Parts: sequence; structure tokens; C-alpha cells
Amino acid sequence: MRRLFPLPVQPVSAPGGSNSEVVAAGPADREWTLAELADAYAYPAPDDPALLGRSGWLRANMVSSVDGAAHHEGRSQPLSGAADMRIFGVLRGLADAVVVGAETVRKEGYRPARAREAFAARRAAAGQGPAPAIAVVTAGLGLDFTLPLFTEPLVPTVVLTGAGASADRVAAARAAGAEVLFAGEGLGVDPARVAGVLAERGHTRLLTEGGPMLLGQFAAAGALDEMCLTLAPVVAVGEAPRIMNGPAVPVPERFALASVLEDAGFLFTRYRRS
Repeated sequence: MRRLFPLPVQPVSAPGGSNSEVVAAGPADREWTLAELADAYAYPAPDDPALLGRSGWLRANMVSSVDGAAHHEGRSQPLSGAADMRIFGVLRGLADAVVVGAETVRKEGYRPARAREAFAARRAAAGQGPAPAIAVVTAGLGLDFTLPLFTEPLVPTVVLTGAGASADRVAAARAAGAEVLFAGEGLGVDPARVAGVLAERGHTRLLTEGGPMLLGQFAAAGALDEMCLTLAPVVAVGEAPRIMNGPAVPVPERFALASVLEDAGFLFTRYRRS
């Protein structure tokens, strides 16, 4: 893996040995440690001006083929690779909660997040639990509460729904051990309220893994703070959606490029709200 942007300022002697001539050091291609990746993807510090007026920090992590497909035959795994999965694990290792749509939970076969020794000290120092909670966004609560996501989590799975959701389904979720939080007045969730509702439970470092409809809703609501996008060196064609699929925004919102890493042809980009 190598960093393409921003490059460190590391002048070195120019060819020929002249001390008066320097050239910029090129990016080193090597395997990064998990600690280095965690530092590179650290959430904003509490005094970061980007956090001013915000309940927490909502980061998205998605993968796309070079022709814009968010998945292949319904799953993102065929677009992924070894380095992408390492970064996936690091982003989870840094998060308080992983926010995901119910359809993605069903298609991807979501399981509880696991504790990883590599992040134990970092999480303890940040006052975090051993693993992030999985927070499922759902209007109808059409979830199988007998799955390990609900029966075997290290920390209770959170169900985010609207105050008008079926009382029977809410009761079933709670009976399965899930924590049900209301983030909307009707049947569904108001994406602009998710960060605030989770922050009330101490979850301020948020990671969403989609799917495209949920991510599109977050972006359209102005709730997305950071986009971590893996561009996979594959062409998928087909009819898969883009990484975001939601209502159009009146004016496209501009994000600033924060970093670009490369490994085996994969580009790992990170954009922050301008």
C-alpha cells in the first residue's frame, strides 16, 4: 500500500549526490500496519472545527467498480479485495456504532461486530466498548430476530425506527435483546435525526455501510460528514445502483479530498465535508 495524497514533505538528495539539489520523495509501497491505518482513518479530535454544531461524525464506507456499480448480483464482496477488507475492519474498529439499512442486513447476512485485540487498547483509551454496536435502520422491522445479529452480539444490536412502527414488531425486537430507538415521528426514520439519537446513547463515532438507499438518504439530508470510497479495478456492468440512491439534492454538496491510498490497483479515497 502507498499513499498518493497527501504526500509527506520528505526532500531527499537528488541523483548525483549534490546536497544543494533535492527532489520530492515518492510514495513507498509497503504493507501498512493496523495501527498506521487506524491513525490514517482516525475520527476528528473533539476540538476539530468540523464537529462544531454536530452531534457526532457520520462516516460512510462503500466500494464501487470503475463503472459505478455498488455491488455485483446483490453483494459487495465480489468488488472487494484483501486491502479493502483490512480497511473495512479498521473502520469498524474505530467506530462506536455501525449504521446499516435493513435490506443490506438481509442481503449481506450481517453478523455482530467482533472484538479485536489489535484495537482493544485504542478503544479502551477512547472510552469505547469492546466492539461497535450494529444499528439497523428499518421502517417495518421486517427482521429475523432469531439470527446471531440479535441473539449473539457482544454489545446489544440497536434497531432504529419511527415512533409509528408496529408495536408488536417493536416488542419482538426488544424481546430478542435489541435496543429499539425512535428516530422519526412516522413509520420510518428521519436520517437527519439518526446521529443525534445515537449520540444520546454515547455513540458519536458513526460508520454507515449502506446500502445505497440509506446512504443516499443521509447525503440528501445533509447528515453525511465523510465518505470513504474504495474504487475497485473491476468492471461489473449489469444494473447495480450507484453507491447512493436517493432523492436529488437542490445543489450538489462539495466535499474536500482528505486522502488517497493505493494497493494492487484499488484506490482508497476519503472525502470530508467542506
